[in-house]
Amino acid sequence: MEPYDAVVVGAGPNGLTAACVLARAGRRVLLIEARDTVGGAASSGALTLPGFTHDPGSAVHPFGIASPVFRALALERFGLRWIQPPAPLAHPLDGGRVVLLERSVRETAAGLGRDGAAYHRLMAPLARWWQRIQPTVLDPLRFPPHPVAAARFGLRALAPLTLLARALFRDDAAPALLAGLGGHSCLPLEAPLTAAPALVLGALGHTAGWPVPHGGAQAIANALAACLRAQGGEIRTGWRVEHIDELPPAAAYLFDVTPRQLLRIAGDRLPAGYRRKLERFRHGPGVFKLDYALDAPVPWANPACLRTATLHLGGTLAEIAASERAPARGEHAAHPYAIVAQPSLFDPLRAPEGKHTLWAYCHVPTGSTHDMTAAIEAQIERFAPGFRDRVIARSAMTCADMEAWNANLIGGDVSGGLTDWRQLVTRPVPSLNPYRTPARGIFLCSSSTPPGPGVHGMCGYHAATAALALMVSYS
Repeated sequence: MEPYDAVVVGAGPNGLTAACVLARAGRRVLLIEARDTVGGAASSGALTLPGFTHDPGSAVHPFGIASPVFRALALERFGLRWIQPPAPLAHPLDGGRVVLLERSVRETAAGLGRDGAAYHRLMAPLARWWQRIQPTVLDPLRFPPHPVAAARFGLRALAPLTLLARALFRDDAAPALLAGLGGHSCLPLEAPLTAAPALVLGALGHTAGWPVPHGGAQAIANALAACLRAQGGEIRTGWRVEHIDELPPAAAYLFDVTPRQLLRIAGDRLPAGYRRKLERFRHGPGVFKLDYALDAPVPWANPACLRTATLHLGGTLAEIAASERAPARGEHAAHPYAIVAQPSLFDPLRAPEGKHTLWAYCHVPTGSTHDMTAAIEAQIERFAPGFRDRVIARSAMTCADMEAWNANLIGGDVSGGLTDWRQLVTRPVPSLNPYRTPARGIFLCSSSTPPGPGVHGMCGYHAATAALALMVSYS
C-alpha cells in the first residue's frame, strides 16, 4: 500500500476535522470509515416514511456554529448553511407556561419575573466575555489565556446545578431553565460540574444561537468531506478496521474511536500501563431515541414553543433532577426529562409539504433495552395535548440500536464517556497531551478526549495539531 503522512480512522465530525486540518497543512491524508457514508453521529437519513429526513444522532448545533475550527475551515464555502430559529430554546411548564431562552439576555430575563435580575447577573457577563471564556471550554487543560474571565466562569461552573439554581433563584421558571440545560451533562444534577453545561449552553444561546443545519446534520459531515477532498485528502468508506496492521504506512495514525475500540485495534502497540488506564475509562448513561413523522406541527399548549427548534421537557428543577438521578442508579425514570427537536418548522427539506419531523430522546441506564416510547410521549402530551393524533410513523432506537448504528456509542453513551469531574478534562487519561498515546505515531481524536461531547470538531483539531508537531519533530 502507498504510504501517507497521516491515516485517520473514523469519519465522525472529529475524524473529518482532523483530516481537514492535516490536509490543509499540506500532508497526504487518508480517511477511513466503516460505514458507507461519512458523518458518524452527525448524519441524516430516512427512518420513517419516504420524503422525511431524520437525524439519528445530533440535530441542533450550538457548538457547531460557534466552533473556531469550523469557522477556520470556512465550511459555508462547501455548502453548509445554518438556520437560526427565532428563539434558541423553549422550556414548557404546566399550566401553559413556557420559559424561553432568547438570543438577548435581557429579553430572557424579562420572562423570568422576579428572578430576571439574578439571571441577568449570571448570564450577561458570560455572554459578554464568551470569546475569552471559549478557550477554557474548548481547549485541553492548560493555563487559560484570559484567567480573570476563566476564573469567573469556573467558580460557578464547578458547582452542582441544583446548588447554583437554588442559591440564585426564588421562583420555578429560572431553575427549570437551568435544569434543562444542565441535563445535557447526562449526570445527576447534584453532581459537581453540572452547572458547567448549563452556563456554556446558555451562553452559546445568547451569542451564537442554537441553529439547525439546512437539510440535516449530514450537511456538516458533507461540508467537511468536501473541504478534505478540496485539499487533496482521500476518503475510503465501507472499511471496518480490525487491527492497525491492516492500515497503510504512515507517520501518524489518528483514531476517532473510544478507548475500548483503540484497545481492540492497537492495544498491542500500547504500553501495559497505558492500556490499564484506558481499560478503566468509564462510559455514562445511554439514550433511548425516537424519530417521528407527523401530519402537522406539534400542538403545543403554548404557541411560543413554535418559535424554536429545541425544547426541554421535564417540568421543574425537582422533576428533572429526579429524572437524571435514575439512570445513574440503573433505573428508568417514570417521568423522563426529554430533549426534543422540531427542525422541520424551519427547514422545508426535512419533510413533505405540510408534514413535519420530530426528534426526541431521554437518558436511560447504559445498555438499556427498555422501551421508553410511552414515557416520552406522555411528557410530550403533557405540554402538547393531542400530540399522538399527529403521529403517522415513528422509529425507536434503544441503547443497543444506537451502538449498532454507530460503534462509538458504547452502551448508547452519546458523550464519548462519562463527563463527571474525574473524567471531563482528564479524558481518556490524565495527561498534558491527552491526544498523543505513548506509542509513537498513534493519536486519539474522538470525543473521548477534551473538550468532549458536541459537534465542534475541536477534539480532531487538537489531535491533528499534536500529530503535526510530531511530524515536524520527525523531519
